[in-house]
Amino acid sequence: MKEFAADNIIVGGGIAGITAALELLNLHQSVVILDRDTEENFGGLAKESFGGMFFVDTPQQRKAGIRDTPGLAFKDWCSVANFGENDHWPRAWAKHYVYNCTGKVYHWLKQQGIKFFPVVHWVERGLFTPGNSYPRFHMVWGTGYELSEVLRQKLVNHPQAGTHLQLYFRHKVEQLTVSGTTITGVRGVDEASGTPFTAEGKATIIATGGIGGNLELVRQHWYKPWGTPPEVILNGAHKYGLGDMHQAVEKHRGKVTHLDKMWPYAAGVHHPNPTRTLHGLSLVPPKSALWLNYRGERIGPMPLVTAYDTRYLVEQVCKQEKKYSWQVLNLKIANKEFAISGSESNKAMKEKNITGFLKTILFGNRALVQEMLATCEDFVTANTIAELADKMNALTGTNDVKVENLQAAIGDYDANIDRGPRFFNDEQLRRIAHTRNYRGDKVRTSKFQKIVDPKALPLIAIREFILSRKTLGGIQTNLNCEVLDGQGNPMPGLFAVGEAAGFGGGGMHGQGSLEGTFLGGCILTGRVAAHYIAGQKLIEP
Repeated sequence: MKEFAADNIIVGGGIAGITAALELLNLHQSVVILDRDTEENFGGLAKESFGGMFFVDTPQQRKAGIRDTPGLAFKDWCSVANFGENDHWPRAWAKHYVYNCTGKVYHWLKQQGIKFFPVVHWVERGLFTPGNSYPRFHMVWGTGYELSEVLRQKLVNHPQAGTHLQLYFRHKVEQLTVSGTTITGVRGVDEASGTPFTAEGKATIIATGGIGGNLELVRQHWYKPWGTPPEVILNGAHKYGLGDMHQAVEKHRGKVTHLDKMWPYAAGVHHPNPTRTLHGLSLVPPKSALWLNYRGERIGPMPLVTAYDTRYLVEQVCKQEKKYSWQVLNLKIANKEFAISGSESNKAMKEKNITGFLKTILFGNRALVQEMLATCEDFVTANTIAELADKMNALTGTNDVKVENLQAAIGDYDANIDRGPRFFNDEQLRRIAHTRNYRGDKVRTSKFQKIVDPKALPLIAIREFILSRKTLGGIQTNLNCEVLDGQGNPMPGLFAVGEAAGFGGGGMHGQGSLEGTFLGGCILTGRVAAHYIAGQKLIEP
């Protein structure tokens, strides 16, 4: 039996755990971090992410003439969250985040050396209800990889690290330990050697992420109004986001809530080089592509267009008899609009190569398009609609895609474009016109490009699956990040941060996200917990 001890035991080495540990060292507290992954993956899912972060009233916004306010942002948040009457702590954490994200996250990250791209991205604008009234998605220069690496380096090179920090990898935590009513630490096993261990401290912080890496749990907690789970769900979450610590907390009567409030994506494809079962990539769906169901019919009556309402996209795909979809486009559209969310697919930005990044902005990521065409099983190409339908059916092993459905969907859309902008009567074209009004979108959105265009061939069809990603619910906490029991009382010695805590309060997003609030929620909860444990208040009431 190996025995570890420190003031604080942190379970999980993702961005929330790293932030909490860094702040605890700043406050002269000792820390043990127990992470199940290998040292090279220290940083968790944030290391793989694109690195967009939701902030309000920043210098970037002001320079662009955006006069954002926390009041407006919170109103937008609640519109998407649709909180229930009993969602006291989720709502309280939502307000906590909106009113403090810029001061306690944005400016703190700037102090650590993080830089943000000058143009703010506009996502989740809202479809039938208001979403982001203004662009708020601030992109880390260097992607989530840079964010993770900067904070990791700050941690391991901290002046207190030699005496106050212990890092253990391949250590799987299996249960909490308790003395009376106080959580005193954890037990588990070193998976590299098979040796059991205990770790004891005055405070134990759960920072193990959500349940998205456990597809069995995803299916078990599937949101019931979406019907039965899809036959195929791809895994875009962390491989150790398994929900085991949620279950450990519940065994000690801690409250876990809203696990059915997930944030999957509608445009997942198989990773060409998978590192886990059903490993998927999250596409940024091209706005000028037609989104079709498994029969090749356009999903509607409201066409599916990205950047407005991610939850709606998932809901509409899940309404189909077979719960996967197709996007049909051509090479010209793909070259200009195609993208994949994540650090590994945005190499120029990840490597902070400004010349390469500007080339991808101006001319599209052609190398990524060619790579996916050559290596991803979900892409097919053809020079005619009939040939495309045949290849789509060959890929699925069915005759579901009817050539007449493809011809009707593509023909109607292209005919609308032929009429000219004055006579557009297609909601997707109106949405494209809307997005092109903002400079952050105009440069990466085609100007009303037809699908069948001899100068734009070949045609491309992308088979897309629902992709598991974030868990919006989680371990319920108060505004100090203390874990609450079923009666709403703090559990002495136990804290939860990041996605494990539903990013705050057991689900601060409610049922939907304004995007960019995941990394920010991890950092804010990590800082709040550390300061409270050290006897301070990061945010005054």
